[in-house]
Amino acid sequence: MSVPASPKNISRRDFLRSSGLTGAALCLGFYFPASAEAPKIINQAEAEQFGIEMNSWIYIDTSGKVTLVSHRAEMGQGVYQSIPQIIAEELEVNLNDVNIIFAKGNKEKYGNQITGGSSTIRGSYKHLLNLSATAREMLIAAAAAKWDVPASECHAEAGFVIHKSSGRKLNYGELVVDASKLPAPKNVLLKKTSEYKLIRKPLHRQDTALKTNGTAVFGLDKKIPGMLYAMVERNPRFLGKVKSFDDTDTRKIPGVKHVFKVRMGVHNTFREGVAVVADSTWAALQGKRALKVEWDDSGFEHVGTEDLYSRMKTILNTQEGLSFRKKGDPTPIIEQAQKKIDVVYETPYQSHSCLEPLNCVAHYQGDQIEIWGPIQAPDWIQDYVSKDLGLPKEKVIVNMTFLGGGFGRKAFMDYPHEAAVISKEIKGPVQVVWTREDDMTQGPYRPGICYRCEGVVTNGGIDAFKVRFAGQNIGHWQGAPKDKPNGSTTEGFLKAYYDNIQNISFADVPFETPIPPLWWRSVYASTNGFAYESFMDELAIAAGKDPLTFRRQYAKEERCQQLINKLEEVSGWKNRKKGYGVAITECFGTTVGQVVKISRQADGKIKIDQVWAVIDCGWYVNPDTIKAQVEGSIVMALGAATIHEITFDNGMVVQKNFYAYNMPRINDVPPVEVHIMENNADAGGVGEPGLPPFAPALTNAIYDLTGKRIRKLPFSMAAI
Repeated sequence: MSVPASPKNISRRDFLRSSGLTGAALCLGFYFPASAEAPKIINQAEAEQFGIEMNSWIYIDTSGKVTLVSHRAEMGQGVYQSIPQIIAEELEVNLNDVNIIFAKGNKEKYGNQITGGSSTIRGSYKHLLNLSATAREMLIAAAAAKWDVPASECHAEAGFVIHKSSGRKLNYGELVVDASKLPAPKNVLLKKTSEYKLIRKPLHRQDTALKTNGTAVFGLDKKIPGMLYAMVERNPRFLGKVKSFDDTDTRKIPGVKHVFKVRMGVHNTFREGVAVVADSTWAALQGKRALKVEWDDSGFEHVGTEDLYSRMKTILNTQEGLSFRKKGDPTPIIEQAQKKIDVVYETPYQSHSCLEPLNCVAHYQGDQIEIWGPIQAPDWIQDYVSKDLGLPKEKVIVNMTFLGGGFGRKAFMDYPHEAAVISKEIKGPVQVVWTREDDMTQGPYRPGICYRCEGVVTNGGIDAFKVRFAGQNIGHWQGAPKDKPNGSTTEGFLKAYYDNIQNISFADVPFETPIPPLWWRSVYASTNGFAYESFMDELAIAAGKDPLTFRRQYAKEERCQQLINKLEEVSGWKNRKKGYGVAITECFGTTVGQVVKISRQADGKIKIDQVWAVIDCGWYVNPDTIKAQVEGSIVMALGAATIHEITFDNGMVVQKNFYAYNMPRINDVPPVEVHIMENNADAGGVGEPGLPPFAPALTNAIYDLTGKRIRKLPFSMAAI
């Protein structure tokens, strides 16, 4: 977050109008002085006096209703519940009296607005606690002044300030006008964890009712007057262009209004297609299907899956790659060892396949454009559209709706940009909708990766640990310098392992294709975790050690030791029989350990009997939200490990819908038991870290039961 480059005067009226709020109120926000490390909390009067634009705020109106302007999205991860819990706790109000509205895209005001990397709570909880406690103390001070008593004789409770000795009380709404004139106090006292009444309690989510009664507005629900509907026939190969098209049959479809070539931005490249605009989505879809398009697919490689992985494995055998992290030197130890482990792990490309297909509404109005949609990064969209359309940033208004899943895909700029250029072409409002086939065949995807892992063990310990991975670098594809290694090469690998293995190295062997790669839930940890924790298991077996004990000797950090103790306890690891596997991974400030138990049934098939998950995410808000996110992550990991993958043939995606890209069914999902470590360390992420350990824990369990080592995903449970 940052201060505007040139602070400007804003009136209270402009502030309230831009917030969608009206009336007298206590309004608090953050100001980040350039010379200070920490933000300063200021009220609206101070902001107006000093010409400062606050970047986040709490707003309490004269009815006592509390509103938070949230600069990040709700895509199912639960922040629509967690943020009100944080505010209500320190502000001392009823949870039902806290309302959230989504902020518009504005990097200058809000800083980074990307909802990803499990960042919303871990990046904001301290600010929200302080902001809420500050508002509480200002309201107490306003009440004390009214009664002419010391503030120390008053306390806040359930939206009221109460005078302890006399029992007098005032509703927050009666105090906001006076409180708004007070300076924000510094260094307010926050509650101890033991004093929490709402935080760390399994409270039901506030948005459940909205999402079941139809009042929650998702992107597809957004409608504006005069809006038309568009679908686009896009080149089935990622870098192909439109050579020509015949829209004769398309224009015969009732309701079709426009047909034209469209260019959609994809970072440093553009993708071409033909847009069909109509008065309904059905007419647009029928018009799209009636198009006859001739594509120009020259000038780039038409890739196939088998060849992709063959090339990845070849370069792993011939190139050392770009060194990302190294301690000691494992290479000579491996070269001189009489006995070593040298294996390759493979992970597949994956689609995001969010429940809500991609969609976006845009209304170009000549001197400005307004956008509405399921968007994870409104500030990125604002920047991109501003540059491409040649409009000032403040003339690109980006509004967030609820998201029906995101997983990183809806932080991408292509579909809002496509809506913007179509709206500009037709000079009116339009909603662009992608079909499931569009979503699956156009990407972008989690990149497929091959890992070459080499190691030496002697005397029950690791002498050398060397990893090279070949897979598309998302950063390189987005324009990062190509002589720099992938910064996510070690993502998912426990820092404690690295600290305690003396000769260890990680390197990135650059690999490029025309396929667009992108973040996927837990990003590279989702693939790294499989390779690294499978390899740790192989090293443990080679060392003649119990796999959990072997990990314990390298995960010496105290919190890791406590997590291992808990994992050992809840899974009954010490008394286990055959069919148990373990894995421990770390990403986004959170460590998760999982034990998977499997068995072979009477019909010969392998069954997952139980999954135990232990998560250490530090400070947290709602245990039910954490359990739901870990359970959801495990289901997603199960699908990616054993059921679905994206493959390519002659430059085109093979899987076009869920009939070919199958999802786990309810009878595929095992019982999952989630345990949360209690501590007050800084908050880590929750929405993503539960995914990476599942696949290696499962395949390690399969080895434990059958002696078969699985090094390639996905695999069929029925074939084991």
